[in-house]
Amino acid sequence: MRFGKLGDEDLECLIVRVARDAFADADVEASDVDAIYVGLYNGGFSAQDFPSSLVLQADPGFRFKPASRVENACATGSAAIHCAMNHIAAGRARIALLVGAEKMTSTPAADIGRILLGCSYVNEGTNGGNGFAGVFAPIAQRYSELYGDCSETLARIAAKNHRNGVNNPYTQIRRDLGYDFCREVSAGDPLVAAPLRRIDCSPVSDGAAAVVLADYQTSMTMKKAIAFRAAVQVNEYLPVGGRDMTRFEGASEAWSRALGQSGVDLLDLDLVETHDCFTVAELLEYEEMGLTPVGCGRVAIDEGWTARDGKLLANPSGGLKSKGYPIGASGVSKHVLATMQLAECADAMQIPGVSLAGVFNMGGAAVANFVSVLERAR
Repeated sequence: MRFGKLGDEDLECLIVRVARDAFADADVEASDVDAIYVGLYNGGFSAQDFPSSLVLQADPGFRFKPASRVENACATGSAAIHCAMNHIAAGRARIALLVGAEKMTSTPAADIGRILLGCSYVNEGTNGGNGFAGVFAPIAQRYSELYGDCSETLARIAAKNHRNGVNNPYTQIRRDLGYDFCREVSAGDPLVAAPLRRIDCSPVSDGAAAVVLADYQTSMTMKKAIAFRAAVQVNEYLPVGGRDMTRFEGASEAWSRALGQSGVDLLDLDLVETHDCFTVAELLEYEEMGLTPVGCGRVAIDEGWTARDGKLLANPSGGLKSKGYPIGASGVSKHVLATMQLAECADAMQIPGVSLAGVFNMGGAAVANFVSVLERAR
């Protein structure tokens, strides 16, 4: 579904709609599903803080199925996917449905900032009232102190993702804003938390996404079969103050383990859907995935390595920056969009010849780090 300000749909509507779409697309009946997982951060966005059985509203065949809610900050969607995978791997389910959802835009702006700060280490302070931008602004400041002003590099990342998002019918901001707009502080692009401008921050969104997972034997009978070649979770210390803020070392460890598990090199991947909650996050992720050395991430965007015709295409969907950022839905959506590429059903977004795709989703400032390597199973 398209993310955005969906004023006429509450959380239940979002969950029910994507659940129906997912099992219809997978050509399975609700009665075939053995387990349900719902990823929802919430934290105060919705009064409905017990969402797992809302999926049952999608079809009477879901009644009496086991359903559980999963939460892991901004990585909630990927955490739900891992729970479903583990359920299947344990032999307790053949088919699982998982839904990620968030209803954010009905909440006043001041409350949104406060709620999102729950994804940080609250004992480190309030970050000047700038919400989660106040967590990432010092990262960008320190990075610039060490490696030179990165403002133009961040603008290139924003411009690249908005350019890619034009091809994605599910994006909240489906406009090519251009590099010049993205690099200038203006009335349309004010500073939010220096040096981060509005264009450096992913938008507040409503939305949901859903996928059906199955064991290998069952998946081979389905019309589309995309396999996990690797699935890794790595958690880092929650306080940023106890770490090098210009390094996402948990992300680096997750990527290292995932590439080792999959038996491929980074540049064997045809694309990555990576976590651009803020443009500086994508910049650091270039380094932590091993695309460039530490401190040299700007080379990847400045020289076009992450463009459609570059070494490793980053965020062909437009990323969170263009697509929008409903917290619980984002990790699921990343996997859906990568799967669409592998299944060759991404329409205008389609990159020719995709056989391997990477997904990186993080909770907080690289605290909960999830990396998936996906491939066509047949």
